[in-house]
Amino acid sequence: MSLAASVSVPSRFAQFYALTKPRVVQLIVFCALIGMVLAIPGWPALDQLALMAVACAGIWLVAGAAAAFNCLVEKGIDAKMKRTAWRPTAKGQLSDGQALAFSTLLCAAGSAVLYVWVNPLTMWLTLATFVGYAVVYTLILKPLTPQNIVIGGASGAMPPVLGWAAVTGQVTPESLILFLIIFLWTPPHFWALALYRVEDYRQAGLPMLPVTHGNEFTRLQVFLYTLVLFAGCLLPFVFGMSSWLYLVAAVVLGLGFCAYGFRLWRNYSDALARKTFRFSLIHLSLLFAALLADHYIF
Repeated sequence: MSLAASVSVPSRFAQFYALTKPRVVQLIVFCALIGMVLAIPGWPALDQLALMAVACAGIWLVAGAAAAFNCLVEKGIDAKMKRTAWRPTAKGQLSDGQALAFSTLLCAAGSAVLYVWVNPLTMWLTLATFVGYAVVYTLILKPLTPQNIVIGGASGAMPPVLGWAAVTGQVTPESLILFLIIFLWTPPHFWALALYRVEDYRQAGLPMLPVTHGNEFTRLQVFLYTLVLFAGCLLPFVFGMSSWLYLVAAVVLGLGFCAYGFRLWRNYSDALARKTFRFSLIHLSLLFAALLADHYIF
């Protein structure tokens, strides 16, 4: 085998792997895992751990399929934006047929895993999430309305519900509270990004809020959403899902996000928008980590 041939295999693997948007999918699986763990009172048994591992694998496959389909559909838009121009579909490294076949294979494999080894409800909910993100959000909402992130955020908020359904076979009010938290978190998270990437979105022709309504209006919306999110993050404590440990973390993190939102509204800079975006990721990760720690300590 020639040196060129030996190098091309991992390179092609890396291209297909990049289509799955690994960092995004990792966050999705993490949130689904949180839903699974919280749905089980106490420490999970070995059979429950096995079920959780299989469910995470199935959800990862379908989420990766949705990401790959998104890359295929938006290859023209991605090519116009610095943040996404590196994607293999945007650069023409993978053909439409290859990307579609890859997405179809992942979706079919993930659906089969969830249906056979988890439960049909989780499979149908995960498949509905695929359709919501890859079709409803990507093809309909994103190019048509500046509220795309708000409405389409429902798909991104589904992972804890999927995880909860995987181990209990049902959707409960507790899982919907977790859904609501991510749903409310999504707009300020993405609009902070859109604020300092506004020229990319304008060039791509996407009606993101900073493009259609301007910088100042978007900054106000980010701040207002951080206030609503702050209230939403208190619900696990209010409904008895957690104790004081989570409440303290939720208050500290929520006040931090509100402070970023307020500063962004009153004194904008691209650097501050970047910091707000990064803090939003820290906020969600630590919030769910605190919920997890609270679940086992108390």
